[in-house]
Amino acid sequence: MSQTGEPEPRWLEAITLFNAGEYFACHDILEEIWSEADELERQFYQGLIHVAVSLHHFEGGNFSGARKMHDSALRYLAPYGDVHNGLNLTSFHEQYHRCFVPLLKPWSEYPSGICFSVHDAPQWALMTE
Repeated sequence: MSQTGEPEPRWLEAITLFNAGEYFACHDILEEIWSEADELERQFYQGLIHVAVSLHHFEGGNFSGARKMHDSALRYLAPYGDVHNGLNLTSFHEQYHRCFVPLLKPWSEYPSGICFSVHDAPQWALMTE
């Protein structure tokens, strides 16, 4: 948040890029924010970076990389509760899980036919007061 209480423009840009499916570009903006954040916030942004990377990997067919980043993202975001920095994490977690269901089964090898669906892609939503 800025000193005026409004979300920081780069944060809004990251959300817009994420919701447009521009995961790598979102990752770049989040890394800028992460590099300037204090320790508590760094973990939050690291989790979101891993979310963006997981979806980038999933979309590109790197299922193993997607799964690893998915699991790591959840660990980083676990301490942040339902809402953090205005982001509705409860809704996001539900959508993120639904998107990753095909990759969460204990496959020894991912079956053919698994593909990323933009219709199932999670969205980031800011809570309004």
